[in-house]
Amino acid sequence: MERAHFRWTAGEDRLGCYASSPDKNRWFCASCGAQMIAEFPARPRVLLRVATLDDDPGARAMKHIWTSEHAPWLVDDAAVAQYPESSPGD
Repeated sequence: MERAHFRWTAGEDRLGCYASSPDKNRWFCASCGAQMIAEFPARPRVLLRVATLDDDPGARAMKHIWTSEHAPWLVDDAAVAQYPESSPGD
């Protein structure tokens, strides 16, 4: 999601953040630990964890990455591009 289009609408005061690598931050709920977004501050996008949303965002997946790490019961839409690791260009 483009950083310019992202904003917290509630609960920002309950977020925690840690640098999981020198150039990547992960924001999570300080109460339950659910990861909300990941970001590379120098890049124009944030990685939104859509499973944490309350309502359907109206958008659908453009690609599935790290499918080599998926749980065996997870079923992805076969029409969406899938990559065993990160996708080309990421």
